[in-house]
Amino acid sequence: MNPSIIPLLVAIILISLLSVVFWPDRGLYATWQNARHLTERVLLEDALKHIHTCHLDNRFPTIESLAGALQISADQSTHLLTRLESRGLLELRNGDYHLTPDGETYALRIIRAHRLWESYLADHTGYEESDWHKKAEIFEHNLTLDKTVELERQLGHPTHDPHGDPIPTVSGDLFPQRGASLVTFPANTVGRIVHLEDEPAVIYEQLLAEGLHLGQEIRIMDVTPQRVRFWTNGDEIVLAPTLAKNITMIPHPNPESNGLRGQPLSTIEVGQRARVNGITTRIRGAERRRLMDLGIVAGTQITAEMRSPGGDPTAYRVRGAVIALRENQAREIKVTHELDQE
Repeated sequence: MNPSIIPLLVAIILISLLSVVFWPDRGLYATWQNARHLTERVLLEDALKHIHTCHLDNRFPTIESLAGALQISADQSTHLLTRLESRGLLELRNGDYHLTPDGETYALRIIRAHRLWESYLADHTGYEESDWHKKAEIFEHNLTLDKTVELERQLGHPTHDPHGDPIPTVSGDLFPQRGASLVTFPANTVGRIVHLEDEPAVIYEQLLAEGLHLGQEIRIMDVTPQRVRFWTNGDEIVLAPTLAKNITMIPHPNPESNGLRGQPLSTIEVGQRARVNGITTRIRGAERRRLMDLGIVAGTQITAEMRSPGGDPTAYRVRGAVIALRENQAREIKVTHELDQE
């Protein structure tokens, strides 16, 4: 090789490397900078949500509460609060942090995107309930104002998300929360669940494990500092007050005034017939549409044909076809035993 060519090759290689690193918009440095800015924007938006939630709960956010909510250090929390102040989204009054009007608008926009996306995940996908919040936490930061308006239209303009939280309107109006915490009602109160708090996730998952869902009818049996005991869907459930306070209920005198009448399909024995009253609101989205496509709609006659050796699933005859349903699905289908209609 000609020695005079070597410096030229070295120069070409260096220029190529520099181009890969510093190419405008697409180089490694630009990519790193964009990711850094995106991370900071996400943290700022999450900080706005935390501060707004604190105000709704009649408490003031602190450096420590923000650090705990976002799982960051106190120094990072202080930096975020300072950045929000410098952008005119937050102000310190009498030693407490308050959102400015612009900060309130921004926070509600993120909350609106989050709750609309949760509604989409619930009604149009097969994701588990425990995944809705975590996935919405990611997508909420990517929804522009125009995209949220289109998503709201696609969903039919819902007023509440699948957990029962009110969805802010495009103009920033927020419907008041319905009902009160379960722990505030006396024994023998009958009502309907209208909200399940989805944070913290560990408590929400325990509520789901108990089979609780929006629209569910419950009768409170006992409330003490140690436990809350109530009756629902033919079962007795006992929760610690820490869990029960995350359940919001609306009381009403008639236990069936707002819910589906009847017994769970899972209680029908093999050979027995029943008539479908409906599907509870616990089953949503693709799973609900599948059951309805199979003929599980109000007024349809259904017969328990055969139960698997392990006890689950069970085969049911619906409109001349035999379908298999898991016990947790059949439990959410309310029916009236044919004998009850004679």
